[in-house]
Amino acid sequence: MLRKLRERIHNGQEGFTLIELLVVILIIGILAAIALPAFLGQRQKGQDSEAKSNVRNLVSQMESCFTVAETYAGCDATQVDIAGSGLPLSTLAISGQSATGYQIVGTSKSGNTFTYLKNGATVTKTCTPAGGGGGCNAGTW
Repeated sequence: MLRKLRERIHNGQEGFTLIELLVVILIIGILAAIALPAFLGQRQKGQDSEAKSNVRNLVSQMESCFTVAETYAGCDATQVDIAGSGLPLSTLAISGQSATGYQIVGTSKSGNTFTYLKNGATVTKTCTPAGGGGGCNAGTW
């Protein structure tokens, strides 16, 4: 093969043949078909990780609110600490506040939802759809 390339260079022939170009295009196409689904899966995992992180950060804000009021009942998105936290509250929902618990639901850009439920000393973390890929494979996180 190297001999043919040398002969082509010495004979004044330059460039690639149509077959060589088609082989290169075929190889690039195969590599793209392999890499694209892997990239999209990593993107979904990243979006889910962002949603989980936002929920965890809001949990910290709720616990901070509890230390002041000694109840979760008044802790919601209108609190100065929570509203000024910089968290994207449009993707987070706080509900079920009581003296001993609350529920936070975060939605990722990929469509998965991550729920953090605190009821007294019991904490439950679930996600839907279970097995939906990304960061929600087993229904918990």
